[in-house]
Amino acid sequence: MAETRPSKRVAAKRSGLGAGAAIELLGIPIIVLVGFAAYAWWHSVADLDFVEKSSLAWGDVWLQIWQHVRLTLVASAIVVAVAVPLGILLTRPRTKFLAPGVVGVANGGQAAPAIGLLVLLFLWLNGDLSGFWTAILALALYGILPVLRNTITGLQGVDPTLVEAGRGIGLSGRAVLFRIELPLAIPVIMAGIRTALILVVGTASLASFINAGGLGGVLTAGITLYRYPVMVAGAVLVALLALLVEWVGRVLELIARPKGI
Repeated sequence: MAETRPSKRVAAKRSGLGAGAAIELLGIPIIVLVGFAAYAWWHSVADLDFVEKSSLAWGDVWLQIWQHVRLTLVASAIVVAVAVPLGILLTRPRTKFLAPGVVGVANGGQAAPAIGLLVLLFLWLNGDLSGFWTAILALALYGILPVLRNTITGLQGVDPTLVEAGRGIGLSGRAVLFRIELPLAIPVIMAGIRTALILVVGTASLASFINAGGLGGVLTAGITLYRYPVMVAGAVLVALLALLVEWVGRVLELIARPKGI
């Protein structure tokens, strides 16, 4: 009986799902469901005028939620597809001298105000791309830094003796990368992807300024028409969606984490 409790702790540690993580994984969806139910109840009983009802019509709200999700998913997929391979490339011996310059450029992209980046890209492209793809480009530039930086940090943090041991048993450079370096760097890389998801879902609210859709349309309507219920409703919906996206990132992080890490 004396060994029961330590063994449970060891098992929980190996599974990577402690009490705090379990509460987070179960609690966030419950919070989102309760929050959305509260919004639906308020929407049904609130004394809204004609303009407010038009701005918060369920058909328009669902469309804007879908547009917001689509912006987030497409931009995040592009960020991961570009930043992770680029981060790997910048940790290889022949190209790692380029890392400071590339990370500096990525820092500049994120340092620029999001709304300014969106508008400047829209004006620069001058109709060459639709509002949707202009927003995707801006969101990808804005979200690339956390993934790129964490990919480089995670790979550089791998114990060099493990890499040398892999080479010592005859593994090729590619095999060492995919069987040793990336599995050990996955937790750090996934933390960067979670951060990028949160940045992208929040910044996507600005896409409505260039006719790219999203829940920013509700916020813009509230500000333009001086309707505070519309503004608050838009802010609540964006916050709930951000919580849900952060939860999805946490689930993906747990799924991608190799056993035993």
